[in-house]
Amino acid sequence: MTDEAPSQDTPVPETDGLETLEGSTRRSLRWLPPQLIIGGSIVAFIVGIGLLSLFWTPYDINKVDVPNQFLPPGSDGFLLGTDKLGRDITSQIMAGARNSLLVSVVSTIASLVPGVLIGLIAAGAKPMQQRILSRMTDIGVALPGIVVALVVATSLGPGNTTAIVAIMFWLIPTVARVVIGPARQILARDFVEAAQAYGRSRRFILFRHVLPNIGPLIIVQASIMFAIAILVEAALSYLGIGAQRPTPSWGRLLKEAQPLIDQAPYLMIIPGITIMVAVIGFNVLGDGLRTYLDPQQTAKGAGV
Repeated sequence: MTDEAPSQDTPVPETDGLETLEGSTRRSLRWLPPQLIIGGSIVAFIVGIGLLSLFWTPYDINKVDVPNQFLPPGSDGFLLGTDKLGRDITSQIMAGARNSLLVSVVSTIASLVPGVLIGLIAAGAKPMQQRILSRMTDIGVALPGIVVALVVATSLGPGNTTAIVAIMFWLIPTVARVVIGPARQILARDFVEAAQAYGRSRRFILFRHVLPNIGPLIIVQASIMFAIAILVEAALSYLGIGAQRPTPSWGRLLKEAQPLIDQAPYLMIIPGITIMVAVIGFNVLGDGLRTYLDPQQTAKGAGV
């Protein structure tokens, strides 16, 4: 019995790699981790009300209306009630989201760029330089962020700039520390040795090969940094060294409500819950991104 070569007239199945790739991509897009959906929805809502506050709020956030002071949540015309001066809490919460997002975006971007650079340089440096840079990042991570903020405030004065600079000083060493380990692991792989054999410079390898491979890690870290920045900004405003009137702030709402906790507890509960939900939303989004960007988890969830 002999094997016959297939005839040229035999029809060939009309399949190609592109079709398979498209099907795999569709399966991957259909599968999204629950954390990504939940966290993304929370973050989208917060971003939405923050952007909306740029153009519209139910009332002027600084409008004093003493006859309507201490109205409880659900009062006619005031969804979340009013404070001791009759100012609308809903409008202040919306505008506070705008301020928190602004501080978080600026401080996160300003921390990621130098933090990633320091981490890459430390990973690609000589052993002695690696140890020095690693110890420096350890010291930076060990410094309490609030203490750093207090030191910065004595030089810059209270305000959003103080909050941004303080968050930067706190997060840059954290980012560098997160990047160093994975970058070293990638530098030890075979394709890096092959690139070195072809005469590629260390800088080229770090930015052309290492940085794209740690990109998903940086994206996940950025979402977590957003949560940290929101929490720190609220804490600094609560301590009086963050945003000042008339700039809205969730943390300052907590501070102003503290003496009135017996008379109007909702003045603390509402901004406290808002901060908690925002922080949880960004953390859950980070967990979802970590799962989704993991090739093994994505393939498993997509049924590949």
